[in-house]
Amino acid sequence: MARIGYFAPRGTGKRAEADAVAVIGLGRFGGSLALELEAAGTEVLGIDLDEENVQGYTGRLTHVVRADSTKEEVLRQLSLPEFDRVVVGIGTDVEASILTTSRLLKFKRPEIWAKAISEPHAEILEQLGVHHVIRPEHDMGRRVAHLVRGTLLDYVEFEDDYVMTRTSPPAVAQNRPLGVLGIRDTFGVTVVAVKRRGGKWEHTTAQTVLYGDDEIIVAGPRAQAESFSQLPVE
Repeated sequence: MARIGYFAPRGTGKRAEADAVAVIGLGRFGGSLALELEAAGTEVLGIDLDEENVQGYTGRLTHVVRADSTKEEVLRQLSLPEFDRVVVGIGTDVEASILTTSRLLKFKRPEIWAKAISEPHAEILEQLGVHHVIRPEHDMGRRVAHLVRGTLLDYVEFEDDYVMTRTSPPAVAQNRPLGVLGIRDTFGVTVVAVKRRGGKWEHTTAQTVLYGDDEIIVAGPRAQAESFSQLPVE
């Protein structure tokens, strides 16, 4: 198998391009992620065992290679030890996902994101020491559940139950400067940005006054942020 010289193959003494990512598994998740990275200006090495998948992304990604990622020697030939970031997007073949991830972890250098299709799969990846375990269906399900309730326009959850939500300002936060309302002390959240109707997002200040037709971004613990978003808007 030929080496990918563009990414400084093993033995050159160089590292992969700083803004380069290897994506292993070009299914719906991995392929979409790889294309989004390319669109944002990140150079992508796409790897997949399926020839049809490889052909489908040829010319759309910086480099695409058909390869068996479960073999350590193949990963070395493709310069994976030189990458700073690798995404394992293999989904349905759990064994291949685990083997690929365990091989990558031996290299020490890459920061690894790995997709899990179930809780047991996620537990195994976490036990192996994967830096970031991605559970698209699980995470999207939780996010959509919050949106379906109708009080939030968008919802992002971080670690330790901390979230950012996009919502409308409740009546208690309207028509007076934020600096005199004591939102953080009273409700345990912070209004970090506001978007006026027809305008753009702007950072809030103590002098910012919110109105009923604004959209706001609220940051704080999940329970407090949800409670704040459920307050009457008028």
